[in-house]
Amino acid sequence: MELSFLGAIALMLRAAVYSVVPIPFVVDLVMTFVGIAILLGIISMAAIVFTYAERKICAFIQVRIGPNRVGGRFGLLQPIADMLKLMSKEDIMPAGADKVVWALSPALLFVPAALVYAFFPFDAGAVLADVNVGVFLLFAVSGQAVLPFLMGGYASNNKYSFIGGMRIVGQMLSYEAPLLFSLLGVVMITGSLRMDDIVQMQAQTSWFIFMQPLAFIIFLIAAVAETNRTPFDLVEGESEIIAGPFTEYSGMRWALFFLAEYANLLTAAILATTFFLGGYSGPSFLPGFVWFGGKAVLMVLLIMWFRWTFPRTRVDQILTFGWKVLVPLSILNVFLTGLGMYLLGIV
Repeated sequence: MELSFLGAIALMLRAAVYSVVPIPFVVDLVMTFVGIAILLGIISMAAIVFTYAERKICAFIQVRIGPNRVGGRFGLLQPIADMLKLMSKEDIMPAGADKVVWALSPALLFVPAALVYAFFPFDAGAVLADVNVGVFLLFAVSGQAVLPFLMGGYASNNKYSFIGGMRIVGQMLSYEAPLLFSLLGVVMITGSLRMDDIVQMQAQTSWFIFMQPLAFIIFLIAAVAETNRTPFDLVEGESEIIAGPFTEYSGMRWALFFLAEYANLLTAAILATTFFLGGYSGPSFLPGFVWFGGKAVLMVLLIMWFRWTFPRTRVDQILTFGWKVLVPLSILNVFLTGLGMYLLGIV
């Protein structure tokens, strides 16, 4: 495999660290911490940029101007002002809350949201945890995200928070199955659970969005539901349950929920990019990470467009659609993929 731009930088950095401390274990440890710092930086910057972008997209769709005060006529510093406001807010704990569970919930939500980035191949050789079962580990980690919502809703001692926590359990469990089944066809064609192998297969043949169009549609719908965004934002339905599990949170604890939401949004976009849009593969006149980032940003903009275009659906409609429509369709897609592979002599 040809060494990518990011891979060359990583090798140069490793060589520099080794020249200072010629101990392999220490070098690996330093490189791991550097990778973690970079991933956290990506998540933080994505939250800042996407917050501003979503406000501007919302304003454009609703024929408004959007942020136009802080940071000039385009309001470029509005996300920074919001961040400073949240950092200065008082941290208030409800009187009847389960203090330990209530305090742990925001942190436990952000950890799996950030940890999954370790498995994404941002470029050839540029992946923090390049393991043979990357797809399995990714969903094993991301599947834990439902627990902090329920913890926060239960521990807040608030009926609206608890209803929101119960809603998200039902919603995320309903859409986890079609999400996994939609990607199973891609794994079957690739014959590997390694993320980089999936990208390489698309570079050698064609993007899986053309081979698996039904799977892509199912994945997109299920991913929007898993990220709790409109039209599947029942968890924090403002007109019904105020802010759901987040009702009793303020300051930096609420900011962690907010950060996790945008981390999950970017995760959904990166998954679509990796599994269906060829990942970092593209014409050689641009580095692989530029193609990767461009495709991911386009997917984020598409999901944002959903939010300001479609109305919120009812609880029963969401669960019925997940179990009675998406699950059968995703299983049918797996069957058709297997049948096609058999007829073409791939297996």
